[in-house]
Amino acid sequence: QVQLVESGGGSVQAGDSLRLSCAVSGRTFSNYAMGWFRQAPGKERECVVAINWSGSSSYSVDSVKGRFTISRDNAKNMVYLQMNSLKPDDTAVYYCAARQQSSGSYYLNKADYSYWGQGTQVTVSS
Repeated sequence: QVQLVESGGGSVQAGDSLRLSCAVSGRTFSNYAMGWFRQAPGKERECVVAINWSGSSSYSVDSVKGRFTISRDNAKNMVYLQMNSLKPDDTAVYYCAARQQSSGSYYLNKADYSYWGQGTQVTVSS
């Protein structure tokens, strides 16, 4: 079993930065591809960023490109989401997700992921 615990959410002003962290325990972290998803009220959960097992390949949805960065530290069993230039539209619950790597790439669909954190709220006010 894999456990994921997010931290770092909060309430900020537009233009501010936040860094979300996800601590992963239970299995060999480097065998897992990771993703950060978000869900705003009344909306579908969407993949914001994703990264493969080694960190050599990553993805960002168009709405966050140039502002959000995913990274991982396999030695510490941690994955991070650095969020800069935050906008009110970024307000959502952010979830960390993991799945066992079966290719060299990242995964974008929530159905691809087996394990989820409890979520952390990010609120951006104008």
